[in-house]
Amino acid sequence: MTPELLAIIVLIGAFVILIANNVPIAFSIGASTVLSYLCLWPGRPLLVFMQVAKDMWHGVDSYALLAIPMFILSGLLMGSGGIARRLVEFADVLFGPLRGGLCFANVCACMLFGAISGSATAAASSIGAFMIPEMRRAGYNREFSTALTLSAATLGLVIPPSNVMIVYAVAWGDAGGRSVDVGALFMGGFIPGVIIAAGLMAVAAVHAVRAGVAPTGTLPWREGLTRFRRAALSLLLMVIVLGGIMGGFFTATQASAAAVVYSFILAVFVYKKVAWRDLPGILKTTAVTTAFIFMLIASSKAMGNLMVRLDLPQTVSAALIGLTDNRYILLLVINLILLFVGAFMDMTPAVLIFTPIFSSVAVGVLHMHPIHFGLIMIVNLCIGLCTPPVGTVLFVGCGVGGTTITRLIRPMLPFYASMVATLFIITYLPEDVILWLPRLISPNV
Repeated sequence: MTPELLAIIVLIGAFVILIANNVPIAFSIGASTVLSYLCLWPGRPLLVFMQVAKDMWHGVDSYALLAIPMFILSGLLMGSGGIARRLVEFADVLFGPLRGGLCFANVCACMLFGAISGSATAAASSIGAFMIPEMRRAGYNREFSTALTLSAATLGLVIPPSNVMIVYAVAWGDAGGRSVDVGALFMGGFIPGVIIAAGLMAVAAVHAVRAGVAPTGTLPWREGLTRFRRAALSLLLMVIVLGGIMGGFFTATQASAAAVVYSFILAVFVYKKVAWRDLPGILKTTAVTTAFIFMLIASSKAMGNLMVRLDLPQTVSAALIGLTDNRYILLLVINLILLFVGAFMDMTPAVLIFTPIFSSVAVGVLHMHPIHFGLIMIVNLCIGLCTPPVGTVLFVGCGVGGTTITRLIRPMLPFYASMVATLFIITYLPEDVILWLPRLISPNV
């Protein structure tokens, strides 16, 4: 057995064993990488640790990644600033007259809050805490309300700004492909986000008709105007971030800093929901969350470099090409692989590890634009956030909804079907449609 083959076996085996024993994902990735290197370079432990440390450092040494802690802080400020109720009330104005309107308002509010906070778990907890009781009072059962909320919460990772899009852009650049404009990638998320939202609303509409749930009714125009005014300042954050990027006023990283300043002013001075004494706790949470994400990025980068050293991307690429040269079947196979990966691995390491593996296939064989492929990967892995055994949004949704995974699986099935169906629509949609908005801000896309 060659050292390279032994290193691959140890890498995969150690990672699976560590994950199965509930070792945190960042440590599982790092430890399996070190063990694999020791097989590749036996008797040279100092060189192994120096190489892994170097790879981890380079993994987080990126200007684009500075946007992540900024967007986290902005999301925490907005999440503590009482905007969830404002967004739900505003969404209810838009959809209240329709049968299933409360479901539509839930999806819309999750989409808006997720875009503002940049976090699917924050959307599931903040919107769910308010919307799940409201939907139960309207006649929907607990499990359906929870399933809808946690499915819609993932839209915050597709609708910009999105931290995982920044991670993908960095991973693609590190893989040796042409660089991905983060702002253009942000804009590319709108069309897939709307498609996914429409799919979830369609499932909810069918359920509402079958359950015979009545519309919540039309609000007086004065009340509707009041609700819009209450939500307008929160919605303005998206205008500032995306408008600034589209207008060329600042980059995605600079936009994240502008988002922090605006969120701070809104939460502390305008809404007055965040007191000065709350700021140390918010900053501490930001630091802890950032450290966790950056540990994932650093360890995943080390593993990714090891896989490149072992020629795994080329091996996988050759295997896929040997399987078939049909574009549609290749995309189907890649989607099935990512669906499986998403069920067992967190989103950030999955993006960092599998982007280099599939990049050569995406560009060299499928001739796909990096933005289109990135959106396919992100939408794909978002489904994994809602699936057992490691779906973080699924567990958060169960906690907020006061239910269990066992009870939730059955009502989740139509939403799983909807998300998978919309995934394949996004996968096979003509590239010019996906890239329409990105090309508005970056003609070179």
